[in-house]
Amino acid sequence: MSDLEEKKLHVEEYNADHIQVLEGLEAVRKRPAMYIGDIGERGLHHLVYEVVDNSIDEALAGHCDRIEVTICEDNSISVLDNGRGIPTDMHEKEHRSALEVVLTVLHAGGKFNKDSYKVSGGLHGVGVSCVNALAKHLQADVYRNGIHYIQEFAYGAPLYSVKEVGKTEQRGTRITFTPDDSIFTVKEYHYNTLASRLKELAFLNKGITLQLTDLRDKDDNGSPRTELFHSDEGLKDFIKFLDSGREKIMEHPIYIESEKMGTPIEVVMQYNTAYTENIHSYVNNINTIEGGTHLTGFRRALTNTLKKYAVNSKMLEKLDKQKIEISGDDFREGLTAIISIKIAEPQFEGQTKTKLGNSEVEGIVSQTVSEMLSNYLEENPKDAKEIVNKVILAATARHAARKARELVQRKSVFSGGGLPGKLSDCSSKNAEICELYLVEGDSAGGTAKQGRDSHFQAILPLRGKILNVEKAMHHRIFESEEIKNIYTALGVTIGTEEDSKALNIEKLRYHKVIIMTDADVDGSHIATLILTFFFRHMKELIEHGHVYIATPPLYLVKKGQTERYAWNDEQRLSIIAEMTNNGANEAGLHVQRYKGLGEMSEEQLWSTTMDPSTRTLRQVTIDNAMEADYVFSMLMGDEVPPRREFIEKNAKYANIDI
Repeated sequence: MSDLEEKKLHVEEYNADHIQVLEGLEAVRKRPAMYIGDIGERGLHHLVYEVVDNSIDEALAGHCDRIEVTICEDNSISVLDNGRGIPTDMHEKEHRSALEVVLTVLHAGGKFNKDSYKVSGGLHGVGVSCVNALAKHLQADVYRNGIHYIQEFAYGAPLYSVKEVGKTEQRGTRITFTPDDSIFTVKEYHYNTLASRLKELAFLNKGITLQLTDLRDKDDNGSPRTELFHSDEGLKDFIKFLDSGREKIMEHPIYIESEKMGTPIEVVMQYNTAYTENIHSYVNNINTIEGGTHLTGFRRALTNTLKKYAVNSKMLEKLDKQKIEISGDDFREGLTAIISIKIAEPQFEGQTKTKLGNSEVEGIVSQTVSEMLSNYLEENPKDAKEIVNKVILAATARHAARKARELVQRKSVFSGGGLPGKLSDCSSKNAEICELYLVEGDSAGGTAKQGRDSHFQAILPLRGKILNVEKAMHHRIFESEEIKNIYTALGVTIGTEEDSKALNIEKLRYHKVIIMTDADVDGSHIATLILTFFFRHMKELIEHGHVYIATPPLYLVKKGQTERYAWNDEQRLSIIAEMTNNGANEAGLHVQRYKGLGEMSEEQLWSTTMDPSTRTLRQVTIDNAMEADYVFSMLMGDEVPPRREFIEKNAKYANIDI
């Protein structure tokens, strides 16, 4: 008998008594952003994650090994698992079925009863009841004890009590819901966004199979787009994926798995030839983008253990002679690592509630990593030597970068003529309303300067393609004139007591930093280079919502005195059809394809791309740090095969210009 079959025998142990009610649903529809983050694209997708998290909880408890997510033709979502099925018997205190309680009462569910779930995922903990409140229709199908149960809801209210609809050999729960389009500003689900999260969950929960199907996207044979996500090796597969675009300096990653004080800990780490630190931390499958005690414990153990080994092996004598003192940053340069822990009662804090605050976790992680990393270094002297040599190289480069960085810092102190000569600054000193346009080339920069509102819009032209920071040592970055100009113009400084590479944005001079490049292949490449720089060295700006991308039009369509702009081919064809009465009268029609920003007049650039009342700005956000790390390293790194594979795979679904 398999483990899963054995678990099936214990369905009767999970019933209505395990459902604990904490509070009602009243406020969700009035203030949805308080419960799911926002009512835009992120909040819309978060609904799916809440439902999937329920199924993952079943998997963590050992009762489920398959989860299927389907985007239906009408943009509704269906999530099916093969778990025990939500209990349908009567809840003693609520006098209604446990299923209805779970779906209509906030914070009601088995995850609040320690006998049901040891650990539980889900960032906000609001569960599927929040999804129900924000759905114009939700249907729950429960397959349990050989019976198929069903209950439907509208805007969170039950349409009828749970009822039996037949016999079944199936086991599990299916939740199908349609988001309330009167609440959400974005209506459509993005396949790639959901795929990234399901792939992440598969890596974090080895052995579980997740499937994503998009019934809106079918091939010539009528088969929908579908993808399976499964990992037998878990974090080992995860780090291979993340580092597929980087050159590794060790044959196999270091893998640590242990359990201390009832806390399962998994760590995988690998050094590569890159110059950036890429550490991803998770608690109960939640990406703790702000870190926390588990990350602090890992960093402390890494620094102390490696330093002790390096000192004992006398490999640091060369640095001592050069009077170069080693720092914690040096041990993390070129390191990719993933830390995943599971704890029963996580305490989250920080700006986005993604920073772990449990004080006991720091010591648990630190002790575990110290012990197992020490053993690894002793047993693998070749890898240990490579790692320490990488650390020495990082320390030497950091020493070389210090003078270049200090020069940038001095220029950032605005006492007199410290601003870059090419910067056309704005007259306002109110950072909250000020905007800095990073513009491709002097020609476009000149047009932008003439077309802007000089009260709050500043222009900084960039010459050509800036340095690819993905392949550059830190001191090379600070030697780059264009990058120095960006630092100086923004007024930011580098380095804090905790992290010498952290960005200090207290004196940021513009709260909107807008990347404005040509709408062609070269422009896309330049924009990607700038975004790579921001992601690797100014991530704080992105995290605080200060980075945007301008969207200049691709076409100007003219007929007589009528002029219309088009931002893509679909709009162009639609405008042409409208102007020519579907091709019946094409006389006088003229279509201009803009090859660059400099081809526009200052009036055109202002009205289409810079005027706050008419422009479209795309805010740069990091919804999935893992996926962002992978994409930047793969697109801008040295390894060609992963880049080719990515472009071939995505060419059908996206306009890949890089």
